Formats: sequence, structure tokens, C-alpha cells
Amino acid sequence: MTKIIEAIQVCKSFNTGEVKTDVLKNINLEINKGEFVSIMGPSGSGKSTLLYLLGSLDKPTSGKIKVNGNDTSEMSDKAESILRRRDIGFVFQFYNLIPNFTVEENIVLPISLDGKNVKHYKEELDEILNIVGLSEKRGNTPRQLSGGQQQRVAIARALINDPAIILADEPIGNLDSKTGMEVMNLLKRINEEKGKTIVQVTHSKEAAEFGQRLVYVKDGQIDNSLSHSLS
Repeated sequence: MTKIIEAIQVCKSFNTGEVKTDVLKNINLEINKGEFVSIMGPSGSGKSTLLYLLGSLDKPTSGKIKVNGNDTSEMSDKAESILRRRDIGFVFQFYNLIPNFTVEENIVLPISLDGKNVKHYKEELDEILNIVGLSEKRGNTPRQLSGGQQQRVAIARALINDPAIILADEPIGNLDSKTGMEVMNLLKRINEEKGKTIVQVTHSKEAAEFGQRLVYVKDGQIDNSLSHSLS
């Protein structure tokens, strides 16, 4: 199997005045191409911090993060920004949609930010809208959508640049259980049919079981006794 993400002896700490807080301690983790990995753990365990490090949204205090074999700590800010825009799609708990943009405009935003011509992506946009079941809502704004529909817009936005990796931080944390399961089924379908590598952080045991492997984080470390295969 091909490793697509690798964390090597990763530590992360924060300083508040003279107080140092160790959030992650000596994390070693490999994620293979096409894998669906669920990260669980108690609140404050460091699981979301780990996800942000894997997605190059933050930097480790020590250790290395590799994406497609490239050490992100050796990248320039520009190269890291390009990596995030083109190789990684992000899905957050609170959707992070622009209220005055339509569904379509929100989805194609990463293309605009990457300096590409949105008009060249009409076929991709139509396909993604169909995948997430929002073809009839393309002209609506987020305030005209339900929470589940807004999260599907966020997933579509994460897909538009055809990234190899999708990172999801509590993707159903703001949804009711029925809608949450619909979103999880959508992510699983994207993983299976599109071959996308998905890493999600979740509190939900039901959501975690959509993955192929569980990584359990406790007190800033991976607890191997609670981490296991789900498939």
C-alpha cells in the first residue's frame, strides 16, 4: 500500500505566558492512499490538533509531517498553501460557507482562490452537485438550506479541486442523527467510488464505524490498545 500521509515523532505544545502545555506527544501515524480513517478520543485529547497538523493548517513543535512523501516543514509558505488548495479538501463542523454566495459560488471558491477559470469546471461542478444531491439547489444561498444540505455543500467544495485527501473535523457534530448518517454515507460513497483518502475526527462511535480503521488519541498520544481495524 502507498503511504499518502505520515506523522513521524510529532509533538505539539503551546505556551501561555510561562506555562507550556503539551498537546501531542511523539505521534507516529501512517495513512495509506484510499484509506478511510476515523480519529476518536476524549475532549482535549489532541485529536483535532493532529488533524490540523496532518492538513498543514498548523506546524508541529517537533517531528515531521509528510504528504505524498513531501516533508511539509521543508516547504515554503507558498508551496504549503498550494498543497492545501490542490491536494487536500477540508470539511469543518460549522460548514464555513459564505452566506451571500450561492451554493455554486461556495463550491467553486477554491478554484477562484487558485487563480483558475471557473468556467472551465462546469462539468466537474455538475457532477459534484449530482453526487451530493444538490443539483436543484445550486442557486440557493446557505440560509435557504438545512444543516445537512450546508454540510453537503462543504463536502462538494472540498471535492471541486479533485484532491487526493479529504480531512473532516467533526463533520456531523452539528447535525441531527438522521442527517448525520446521510452525510456519513455520502463520505463513505466518495471514499469507495472516488478513491479519496478520508481522515475524520469524530466523537460519534456510529460515525467512526464508517471508516476502515480507528485511531484512538488519549492524553496527546495514540493509544494502540484502543486503535484497531474497523473493516
